[in-house]
Amino acid sequence: MSKKLLVVFGATGQQGGSVANVVLSDPLLSSQYSVRAISRSTTSPKAQDLATKGAELISADLNDPLSLKAALENAHTVFAMTSTTLTGDTHEVETAQAKALCTAAIAAGAQYIIWQTLPPVMAISDGKLSVNHFDTKADIEQYIRSLPIKSAFYCPAYFMQNFTNQLMPPRPSPANDGSYVFASLCNPDTRMPLIDATEMGKWIAPILESPDEYEGKVLEAMEGWYTWKEIAEIVSSVTGKRVAYQQVSDELFKEWMPPLVKDDMQGMFVFYRNYGFYSKPPGQKSEDSGKAKGKLSSLEEFCKKAEFTFP
Repeated sequence: MSKKLLVVFGATGQQGGSVANVVLSDPLLSSQYSVRAISRSTTSPKAQDLATKGAELISADLNDPLSLKAALENAHTVFAMTSTTLTGDTHEVETAQAKALCTAAIAAGAQYIIWQTLPPVMAISDGKLSVNHFDTKADIEQYIRSLPIKSAFYCPAYFMQNFTNQLMPPRPSPANDGSYVFASLCNPDTRMPLIDATEMGKWIAPILESPDEYEGKVLEAMEGWYTWKEIAEIVSSVTGKRVAYQQVSDELFKEWMPPLVKDDMQGMFVFYRNYGFYSKPPGQKSEDSGKAKGKLSSLEEFCKKAEFTFP
């Protein structure tokens, strides 16, 4: 039986790269799917690494609909996601990208789309809150559901990588005592679902193995729940630095965010605090717990391999 062609967009990024690598290295999935890795630069080291593992490389750009035709030729299943922009126009950009990709996929005869979604904040909060990049991805999910193609969705938890990048790094404590704080609008006991973004392929694997079972469903892709207090304690324990969690005011938090998205970021953390990431009551587990293929890294394990910057 011939293999089905899996087209992976963003194949050199954290999530797409994880999907491509999981399929290429898994005996069952690699016997069922061939991988076409899509990247804007097929000469990058990450792209070339995928090629050595057996992936076909094609250059394409979601902002260039004409490039999508070759990228999707003979595709059976498409893994795709759109990236949030930090220029204030993410709704327009992501929606246009999603529609261009879906149009091209259907025209190419693709049978299945796997798409990243996020919680519909406007709907969950009854219009009290809006988080542009969350609502955009939720709107795209509904758009895809209306199309004549099978689909499944995954909703990734808060990325552990956010603790090592510009979004939520450890900051010097206001006490100026050599200690550090993680700071946000959330209460110290607000629970956050976390995931190492480079392990997203372990959540996509079950969809690829059993596409009919997951058709129309949303997988909550997470490793586990952690309170902000626990997050700070784990980072402190692993790094040897004194790290605590601090809840800060809206005004101070917005000062730390890029100007064009500061309101969106504020709304996102208010949503986490008031409704919860997956809008679940305290103590309730995800219905998808245990469905990922393979072991997922705990926050402690992630911290041991991560590179933290302590100013």
